[in-house]
Amino acid sequence: MVPQLFGIEHILYLIISTLVASLALLLAKKYAKDEKDQEIFLRVLAALLLVAIMTNRLSQVFRYDDVKWYLIIPDSFCGMTSLVLALAVLFGKRDNAVLHFVWHLGIFGGIASSIYATYVGQASSIFYLPTISGLLHHSISATLVVGLLMFNQIDITYKKWHYTFFGFTSYLTLGAFMMQAFDMSDSFHIAEPLIEGTFLTAWGMAPLYAVGYTLILLVAEVIKRRRKT
Repeated sequence: MVPQLFGIEHILYLIISTLVASLALLLAKKYAKDEKDQEIFLRVLAALLLVAIMTNRLSQVFRYDDVKWYLIIPDSFCGMTSLVLALAVLFGKRDNAVLHFVWHLGIFGGIASSIYATYVGQASSIFYLPTISGLLHHSISATLVVGLLMFNQIDITYKKWHYTFFGFTSYLTLGAFMMQAFDMSDSFHIAEPLIEGTFLTAWGMAPLYAVGYTLILLVAEVIKRRRKT
């Protein structure tokens, strides 16, 4: 039987992955007291995320009869965010510019795409490599961002909003290139919506994304000012 969205396999995955992520974060909070231990924990998560996203991309390369090497490049917001987030944590410093773009996509996109995982039914088993690796990279992405926030590795501030603008336009530029070079009509949802039959193309999501990010920055600023008083 093919796994279904919110079917038993999907629900079990959500329960188990949530429990594992929560336990890992709780243990890290309890035992990783100094900066070095926290850094090790976050980089281990980042390494796992890198393995998960690259496994997912390689599974796409060899998924069809003809090998499509260009599919090694993530062609979605969540996929590219998982790759960029992993590399930013592995090789970047605390509060680096890249984190200011990908953290919110990592946590909100990771959670949303794990819960509303329309791709769970693409094969007869949830352990089909493109399926399980897709679920895992979304879950680990969200867990990693929670860890970064928990250990104060990101200073959420309106002063760095331009990194988000630069990152979003970079995604769209790459998506446009992939559409032209490899005839990928769904690349970064520029031409095709995230959910079929809706307005949620990249252009439809952009204003929602901007409003949502602005609200996050406003809330963060209010919290900072209250802490100072």
